[in-house]
Amino acid sequence: MGNSWPAADADTVVPREAFPSTDGAVAGFARSLGLPGYLDIHVHLLPHALQRAVWDFFDRLEDPPWPVTYRDDEARRLATLRELGVVAHTALAYGHRPGVAAWCNQHTLAAADAHAQVIPTFTFFPEDGVGDDVGQALQRGGRIAKVHLQVGRFHPDDPRLDPAWAQLVEADVPALVHAGAGYGVEGGHEVCGPDGIRRLLRRFPGLRLVVAHLGAPDLRAFLALAEEAPQIHLDTAMMLTDPPYLAAAPRDLLPRYAALGERLLFGSDFPTIPHPYAAQVRGLAALELTVQGLRGLLHDNAARLLGLPTAADRIGDPVAGVPVSGASRGDAGHEPPLSAP
Repeated sequence: MGNSWPAADADTVVPREAFPSTDGAVAGFARSLGLPGYLDIHVHLLPHALQRAVWDFFDRLEDPPWPVTYRDDEARRLATLRELGVVAHTALAYGHRPGVAAWCNQHTLAAADAHAQVIPTFTFFPEDGVGDDVGQALQRGGRIAKVHLQVGRFHPDDPRLDPAWAQLVEADVPALVHAGAGYGVEGGHEVCGPDGIRRLLRRFPGLRLVVAHLGAPDLRAFLALAEEAPQIHLDTAMMLTDPPYLAAAPRDLLPRYAALGERLLFGSDFPTIPHPYAAQVRGLAALELTVQGLRGLLHDNAARLLGLPTAADRIGDPVAGVPVSGASRGDAGHEPPLSAP
């Protein structure tokens, strides 16, 4: 039923029965931990035409089917996240061919200018001008990049990306990388897996990376890489859910995930998930974390990575959070312009 446990000190392991079973209990669960809300590192905010194409793709999946739980317009989705107690989240988008990344960045960075909850997020693709695109995104306050190796069909150490990775290192801005061969996507397996990421880190040792979905389906290999490389973080999106939708993370890995500490980050994959948001939060009970550990996982680990206010800093403005971009913010009700590539 969730949120029925008495107040406990920071070193108490949070019992499974305290975790939320419905979306209506999600925000209250964060408050019960002494948090103003969640920092979700894995939220998608695609331009409308691209979002429709992604939903059409998931609608065609059959084994298992993938019903989209939060199939709403962008304004409603942003409001839903606020209602769930999410005080800050990324705006992940990605390109699959030349020219798409700049269009995505126009949308995601405009959303960050317009909405205080949106972390300035950008993407890039191995194409002419990639260094200029990344430079412009950083000048606009970009705090995290997103790349999708399988959809983009490129290796992470593609030499064309050198100007992008070099600027991220210089700016100390991390990238969230989808580096696993995901369910339903045909092809692209040759560019996925930990080997390319390991090669990339040898060339750019100062680069900080968040590997999406715990690196699924290569869970063991990416966990081993994270244990040996302090630059690697893992996000939990879709891989620690209750009940599991795809294959559950093996139980013997759970203590090792918990031991990553501040390098384990909460992500949901909202809005294109086949279950309520609560399932993403409730699944974290399997890690058997303390109150302090959950505070980090659900908010502070990502805040420190991105240079954003920690939960202690945010207390006092628990509803909307605080601005996270150096750029000026617009009216929270303003919708960013949409345009096709």
